[in-house]
Amino acid sequence: MGKKLLEKAGLILGPHSTTKVAPPAAPAPVAAFATEVPRAKTAPGAMLQFMSAQSGTLQEVEDLRERVKAFEGATPVRELNPADIAPSKWANRHQDSFADAEFLALRDEIREAGGVVQPIKVRPLRVLNGSTPEADKARYEVVFGHRRHRACLELGLPVLALVEDVSDQDLFQQMERENRQRKNLSAWEQGCMYRQAIDGGLYPSLRRLAEAIDVDVSLVSKAVALARLPEGVISAFASPLDIQFRWAAALSEVVQKDPEGVLARAREITGAQGGQLAPAQVFAALSSVRTLETPRGPDAPSSEIYRDGRKVAVLSVDRSGRYALKFERGVLSEARRKDLIQTIELFLK
Repeated sequence: MGKKLLEKAGLILGPHSTTKVAPPAAPAPVAAFATEVPRAKTAPGAMLQFMSAQSGTLQEVEDLRERVKAFEGATPVRELNPADIAPSKWANRHQDSFADAEFLALRDEIREAGGVVQPIKVRPLRVLNGSTPEADKARYEVVFGHRRHRACLELGLPVLALVEDVSDQDLFQQMERENRQRKNLSAWEQGCMYRQAIDGGLYPSLRRLAEAIDVDVSLVSKAVALARLPEGVISAFASPLDIQFRWAAALSEVVQKDPEGVLARAREITGAQGGQLAPAQVFAALSSVRTLETPRGPDAPSSEIYRDGRKVAVLSVDRSGRYALKFERGVLSEARRKDLIQTIELFLK
């Protein structure tokens, strides 16, 4: 009845007005009553009510956990200043490896790309008495990727790096295997690497070292034999990288049997023909000649020439001073005969 009276009152006109008076608007409904949740009357009910309210949050947390699992065990890649990275104490690259055509091509490729595409691997350097053992400024040590690190250092570019704290043995094994997948080390570099691992106590024997890196023990033995050659013998070659595995036994044998003679020949090669002889010619001059003074007369000594423990030739001189070099049957092929002629020509210059 009250609503009808209000509507009728709106139709009443004042004495001087022709405008109807609108009825007052109805009050807006209260929304709070529609969303009010009744409180649970028991403790289990309250717990169930709480768990239901939190179910969305719990599901979100579970989704995040599943996403994190995908990164478990992963090593993060960082962009580091190469000046903060020191070469490994087990480094196996000779300085000549940072000056050959292959390294220069790698450096040019990194320059054009604006940095390395494949990251190197480093480990944090442990601080001893307030300073690192390698260099005061270095914070990391290369595990593998010395050539990429060196290229970025020379170019002034940051280097992408995986950072992982690994042991000395893990570092050594990872470095050795990674090198095999990229540019193989030379026989000399491998020998120095293996020798350092043995001398530094990283492995108790050559066999244990070979087992750890899955390499034939005979190859490890040959490499170490090369690395233990006297410095005078190594310097006879234009570069240590020229020395080959197959020369290890012969060079080691001649050093043991005739150390003074082989060093004298090495000094002669270095002084008179330094850098002119091919690696094979240097090897022949060092290892194949073993002088045995066999008197055949007051002025007629002869020299027997051995290779791998077998006599292959005899150098003799007659009473008039003429020399003759006689080879055993089957020793010289046509290609080796040409090498011999070239060696003699260079020797007589």
